[in-house]
Amino acid sequence: MKKKVYLDYSATTMVDNNVLEKFNELVKDNFANPNSIHDLGLSSKSIIEKSIGNISSYFNIDKDEIIFTSGSSESNNTVIKGIIEGSKRKKIITTYLEHSSILSPLSYLQSKGYIVEFVKLDSKGLVDIEDLKSKLDSNTLLVSICLVNSELGILLNTSEVFKVVKEYDKEIYTHSDITQGLGKVSINLDNIDMASFSGHKIYTFKGIGGLIKKKNIKIVPLVHGGRSTTIYRSGTPSTELIYSLSCAFDLFKDSIDTKYNYVKELNNRIRNVLSRYDNVYINNTDNSIPHILNFSIIGKDSNSIQKYFNDRGIYISTKSACSSDKNMSMVVKNMYNEERALSSVRVSLSYKTTSEEIDYFVDVLKEYMNDENS
Repeated sequence: MKKKVYLDYSATTMVDNNVLEKFNELVKDNFANPNSIHDLGLSSKSIIEKSIGNISSYFNIDKDEIIFTSGSSESNNTVIKGIIEGSKRKKIITTYLEHSSILSPLSYLQSKGYIVEFVKLDSKGLVDIEDLKSKLDSNTLLVSICLVNSELGILLNTSEVFKVVKEYDKEIYTHSDITQGLGKVSINLDNIDMASFSGHKIYTFKGIGGLIKKKNIKIVPLVHGGRSTTIYRSGTPSTELIYSLSCAFDLFKDSIDTKYNYVKELNNRIRNVLSRYDNVYINNTDNSIPHILNFSIIGKDSNSIQKYFNDRGIYISTKSACSSDKNMSMVVKNMYNEERALSSVRVSLSYKTTSEEIDYFVDVLKEYMNDENS
């Protein structure tokens, strides 16, 4: 039987067994609508309130500053489309490292007359602060910068960025998609008005995520009608999914550093093998987190590399799972060149990745490189 080694955690994670067990226990008896005022409904509402408390305490925010959504894509769209109402400002500043659920609605706003400017990045993928300062003006409505890029794993200098923005003008909205960083690195929400995240990146179900929105920020919701936990996102709250999301936070809230160091060891083992080959280039920068390892094998195309590993039961990706169907990673192209972009693949690791799985991946990698060099 073919081995199965999953190394695509940045695309999605499996549901943690403990989270699944708690979900199954809950769903049997707490199926009632939390908006109902009978005992079963009130029981569901109580579970949601406790879940909100757990999640909000992790972020050190007020309970009414968390909005439940279907995931980061909805959260990102809610931010970008929800802040434009009532504002005369027309400029949005971002980077080309953003998720497609940022770039696509920004493209939509461009068609409506809004100005989108991409701030320069340095060789490490960090925001060029001087270029940012030069772009800020009285027309700036929003600055949206992700915490961690999904393809190269770059941990951006968001704390510095948003401090600069707020020092320039407190009326400029600030937003960060923290999806790829949540559960992997510490989260600092200072000077951040809004932040987006998804449950399926932190070992719970698809279809649940969140938008942190500070109290003083006014937005127009994407979804109207139907009582929910907040006026900013209508629809009957899913007790089961909200509870499961809260349970997922319990997996990492006291052990981020330990898990980070373990993943770093796995990453280094792969890097040590890759460094033996002259035609292999690691695309990560010094500011990349170890959970994402992106490399190019010059002379081969991304799809053929992926297929080789897939045929041997190793599941990696060629780029972000939510990117367009172009033949190359545009992030790698922008950071380096087209040749590296056409031959790049992404290995994304987890604290659930075993040493034995890395052994197998390394063995297959050596086989592949020997085939290429023969």
